[in-house]
Amino acid sequence: MLIAVVLIATVLLRFTIVTAAVYLLLPRGPACPRCGVETGMIRHPVLRRLLPALEHRWCLECGWNGLARRGGRRPQSRVISRTARS
Repeated sequence: MLIAVVLIATVLLRFTIVTAAVYLLLPRGPACPRCGVETGMIRHPVLRRLLPALEHRWCLECGWNGLARRGGRRPQSRVISRTARS
């Protein structure tokens, strides 16, 4: 019985470590991981209920789509600042 408990605990620990690593590797926030432009959220009612910490996103500029963590950094600004003229 002790051997079965140890084996089950090992499998659960491995599953927990892999799940945590995958979650931390997902990009965070509305910025595209490829180009930095703000992405649009694709709404999935089932995904929202099963995994509320994740959202499905799509970049209109480069075409990237995938899962991302909620919140996080803002997209990089595409505005070019002008230099002051004398």
